Amino acid sequence: MRLTPRTAPAGAAPGPAPRPGAGRAPAPAGGRLAGVDAVRGLAVLGMFAVHVGPGPEPEGARYLMVAADGRAPSLFTLLAGFSLVLAQRGQDPADRPEGWTERYRPLLIRCALLAALGLWLAALWPGILVILAFFAVYFLAAEPFTRLSTPVLTAVAGASIAAGPLLSFLLGPVFGYGASGRGLVPDATGLTGRDGVSDALLALLLTGAYPLATYFPYVLAGMALARLCDVRERAAALRMAVWGAAAAVAGYGSAWLATHAFGTRERLLAAIAVHHPEALTAADPVREVLRGQYGAVPSTSWDWLLVADAYSQTPLETLGNTGVGCALIGLFLLAARHRTGARLLRPLAVLGAMALSAYVVHALVLAGPAHGVASWSAWAGFSATALAATWAWQRAWAHSPLRRGPLEHALRLAARGRARPL
Repeated sequence: MRLTPRTAPAGAAPGPAPRPGAGRAPAPAGGRLAGVDAVRGLAVLGMFAVHVGPGPEPEGARYLMVAADGRAPSLFTLLAGFSLVLAQRGQDPADRPEGWTERYRPLLIRCALLAALGLWLAALWPGILVILAFFAVYFLAAEPFTRLSTPVLTAVAGASIAAGPLLSFLLGPVFGYGASGRGLVPDATGLTGRDGVSDALLALLLTGAYPLATYFPYVLAGMALARLCDVRERAAALRMAVWGAAAAVAGYGSAWLATHAFGTRERLLAAIAVHHPEALTAADPVREVLRGQYGAVPSTSWDWLLVADAYSQTPLETLGNTGVGCALIGLFLLAARHRTGARLLRPLAVLGAMALSAYVVHALVLAGPAHGVASWSAWAGFSATALAATWAWQRAWAHSPLRRGPLEHALRLAARGRARPL
């Protein structure tokens, strides 16, 4: 059975309503936003790669798995914050809710449904670590930050990239997770009694596979990025591509230098010999330890904060992953501005627009007939089926609110109490 920390939310973030086309299926998110949906669609394929593809190894075609490993959930989370700001920007001020009930009721309903769906899927044991319950916490935590000015939000987002992982590192030992034991996912069967609820909350906030402490910086970074860069402008998309590349080089490059030039790896091997002696026989003891610490690094040496391996959730990995996401958004927005590029991206954009539905269906399949699969053919099958099914769905429901996907529409309908106008 293959249990992997690599799972990602799928389009749970609210987005602006797409505009209808005339005589044919409309673009997934209308014009320039097709690029954002296409990045989310690419993240879905990356999620399939790490869930059902062969293991990530730095050799041959498996470099594709290495590229996806650890970046799919961070990309989804970054896009959640980005889309949250785009949705608010596209909202008519006259339609904005006033009063506590009107403002928070849709948010609370949406988060409650996401959490319930995530807890239920996790209880089915699909062999992946389901992230939807964590996403519910992200959206709740993001609401106060939507009121910050752009300079303040940008400063907070930048600080959180270092502060979040540092908080996880310092607080882990306080709760008994200094050397191991992190990476859990709460499920419905565990919510029995006070201890079960408290353990679930601790996992969601600090010790789980995708805890608020180490993943919320991606949400804040996405929000700040959407504030700073107007997706309608070509220059803004170009800036995102350049900024993202620079951030990725800074994050991953600094970790490489620390590991290969400043003795970080040797000091980590010494710490592993004391706290994780069982990992010394592995081909890569550092990676072996990190595999058991999903969403956090061990709190046994400060040098752990200088690595950038997949799912280490250090400041350097967070910076690098954020840079990759930023660059992809910029590049896809640039491509979507041209007719040929938009046509090439359209299958990914359709999949990205229905990412929540794709995520839930793939988890159900992994909990049943495809449990434990891991091969190139499985990845190809999941990817081709998802691309074809979402394309067919959107063609069939081209002029209906259902075109954004069955679960997406149900979530919006439950939160709003009515379908959004076309």
